[in-house]
Amino acid sequence: MADRVLFVCHANLCRSPMAEHLARRLLADRPVTVASAGTDAIDGLSMHPYALEVATEGGADASAFRTRSLRPEYLIDATLVLTATRRQRSICTALAPSALHRTFTLRQFGRLAAAAEPPAGAADDTLGAAIAAVAQARGRLQPAAPDADDLRDPIGGTSADFRRCAEEIERSLRPLAALIGAAG
Repeated sequence: MADRVLFVCHANLCRSPMAEHLARRLLADRPVTVASAGTDAIDGLSMHPYALEVATEGGADASAFRTRSLRPEYLIDATLVLTATRRQRSICTALAPSALHRTFTLRQFGRLAAAAEPPAGAADDTLGAAIAAVAQARGRLQPAAPDADDLRDPIGGTSADFRRCAEEIERSLRPLAALIGAAG
């Protein structure tokens, strides 16, 4: 069974769908599935037009994307949960306390993954090995300023604001892809 990464933001209109599509591209050669949901999402809406623009520029066909409201079973089934903000991380761990040790903000996980030692010999559990490496890095590093872990919401902004957000998402995802690559 493939590992699952779940991206969570507020409405599942901008940040988490962009992260989902960027991760799908970055992890295309790995046995990892990606999905997204929103803590306050309304089920069935289309992605924000600027987010759709960013996703399709990366080669994704995101036209069929529909928003999903976060449910506890999504968290329980996910191998890794990456949220846009600390508030959403708190909501996730309140909904599914068993997900605590595998729930991070996206920027927090990216920072820790960049500082983590590459896992060795974990070809059968590459995502699990990456999460374990990040947990070890968490114990060695000084915490960042709290707002350094939050990904700013581009809603209400320009197309350029959405591109900047997508660039930040991709910067945070690259260390994850590198760790998974090193493990497998």
